[in-house]
Amino acid sequence: MASIIRDIAVAAAPETVWQAVRDVGNAHQLFVGVLTDCQVGNGDRTVTFANGMVVRELILDVNDEHRRVAYTAVGGRTTHHNSSLQVFAADGGHSRIEWVTDFLPNELAPVIGGLVEAGAAAMKRQLEAA
Repeated sequence: MASIIRDIAVAAAPETVWQAVRDVGNAHQLFVGVLTDCQVGNGDRTVTFANGMVVRELILDVNDEHRRVAYTAVGGRTTHHNSSLQVFAADGGHSRIEWVTDFLPNELAPVIGGLVEAGAAAMKRQLEAA
């Protein structure tokens, strides 16, 4: 199984960052330029990427105590896809986000890795601009 793990340093307070990350229905506002739409259902969301790809994601957990959101993508090109975003306090009142994505097949690593990189950059921009 392929894993992509990214640590994203954010010059914003952890409480502020967590409020944006935990708002799973507004992912398109957090990942501006990568996602163009997000529709929330009953325990899931459907996200539309800027490249036209549409993915249904089941929201597994929104954990306020640990500032962690976990979700899994269903359907599409992956046979397995699980991700989590967790917000940690960092020095100087800033934050660190750990984004973990595990998926199969391994051959999708370049595609998924590119989306994670673009998403991490977009998220950092949005959170620091807020």
